[in-house]
Amino acid sequence: MAEILNRQTDWGEIMKAEEKKWVVYWYGYTNHTYMYGSVVDFHSVDDVEYKNALIPPGTVIKTWKSQAKYQMERVEPTLPIIDGEESYRIHLDVDMDIPNGLMLRFRFYQKNGTAEGTYILRGTDGVFRCPIRTYYYDVELIEAGAHHFHFHSMTLEEVREDEEDLLYEKQGTLSKRNKKNTRIHP
Repeated sequence: MAEILNRQTDWGEIMKAEEKKWVVYWYGYTNHTYMYGSVVDFHSVDDVEYKNALIPPGTVIKTWKSQAKYQMERVEPTLPIIDGEESYRIHLDVDMDIPNGLMLRFRFYQKNGTAEGTYILRGTDGVFRCPIRTYYYDVELIEAGAHHFHFHSMTLEEVREDEEDLLYEKQGTLSKRNKKNTRIHP
């Protein structure tokens, strides 16, 4: 019986060889974390407690990057490389004091740094397709009402073609070929 072996990398993702699934954790204090008036407790790798009663809505709390300039930022990339030809399922594993009190914003860039597109996840689960010319991307955790939460992990999983149409229909997206992930308005 062959087991799928997990391999943990230095930058906080766990990759399963056959499933194309990546789990991203919140590691350490960096300049990509909003710290003004905040209390951040690292209980374990998959339990980071964040408190800030005075944080304004719309503030970026934490940023993960798929490409980083170590000489300038002193951080390593924390996201897997994804391409524009596949769809991805995102799951945010977090316990919040207010339901849907956090959002994730994906910002996609071309090789020259030009913004290529944005996907915003309101809630904890979603499906997206990045623009075809994406070279690198960032994921931002944004405050939307929650002042106290426990962050466990963020999971990115490649979606197979046979289940892709069903997921887009369930999410309310017009088409899997629509590059902007436009929602259907009633």
